[in-house]
This record gives sequence, C-alpha cells and structure tokens, in this order.
Amino acid sequence: MSSFFGLGKTRTFKPRRDVPEGTKQYQLRKYAEATLGSGNLRLAVKLPEGEDLNEWLAVHAVDFFNHLNMLYGTVTEFCTAQECPIMSAGPRYEYLWEDGVKYRRPTKLPAPEYVDALMNWAQNILDDETMFPNKIAHLNTSYRHFFLFINEFDLVDKKELAPLDELNVAILAEEKTR
Repeated sequence: MSSFFGLGKTRTFKPRRDVPEGTKQYQLRKYAEATLGSGNLRLAVKLPEGEDLNEWLAVHAVDFFNHLNMLYGTVTEFCTAQECPIMSAGPRYEYLWEDGVKYRRPTKLPAPEYVDALMNWAQNILDDETMFPNKIAHLNTSYRHFFLFINEFDLVDKKELAPLDELNVAILAEEKTR
C-alpha cells in the first residue's frame, strides 16, 4: 500500500490543492497570511468583520492540515513502525484508531500507520464537497464578482438579468452591510 506519508514506496509530500485565485477562500487565506505576519496570533485567528464563519474555518482547516502534514513529514524517517510501535502522548496516553469502516473497533496501530490513517481520513473530509463546497463557493464568488462589476459600470440591461433578479438583489443588499 502506498501511503499518504510515503510509508510505502515513495516519500513525497502531498499538499492539499491550491485555492484558486479570485475565490473567497483565496482572499481569506491572503488576509490570514497578512495578519500572521504581524506577529499577533490573537488578531490572526479573529474572524474578519463581515466574513462567513464557515468559510473562515474551512480556510484554516486546509491550512492546518497542510502545516501538520509538513511537520509530520520531518519526522517520518525517525518514527518508523519499529521505533514508534504505538501511537502515544507520553507514557500515560495511548491512541487507538477507529474509523467505522476498516477499523470498526478501537485498534492499536504503530504511530506511522495511525498518523497515515488519520491524515487520509482528514483529507477525505476536506475533499468532501458536501462539507467543503469549493466548486460551488468558487462559482458563487465568480458570479458575485461578475455581477458587481457589470452593475458598477451599468454594462448589462437590467431586463437581461431578470432570471437572477432575486439573487442580484440579495447580493446588493449584502454589499450595503459591508
């Protein structure tokens, strides 16, 4: 089995997909990067005014996944099944893996297998369009951008936009509150 962390034949870091430029997630990521650069972590984790909490959480979930993936990648050669036969947090805490699919009961795994299972499980959640609807969010952001642009410069006759009038009114109302 070729694993996510290279426990199989390859040892390649597999980052999450990039966020497409121009999307809301891209803008939120850039905002987060800018505030992180300030050195004030309290400020960096605050929800920006007027932003959607779920989008903010999604952007950070993907970023934390990538950071943890890279961090773990630095210890994979030292934490082998022989060197780390159990997944633990010191002598008092041992972690057992249960995913309800392959492992229906809590199961003892070597640390590398546990982390590999955990990261694959997390990636499946991040790739689940019902939980993280990237394509739909990108489509909505693209349309919103398009509509605000054509509205700003009065480029399209209002009657041509009638099929989307309800959505357009909502977009304009939301923009007034920002």
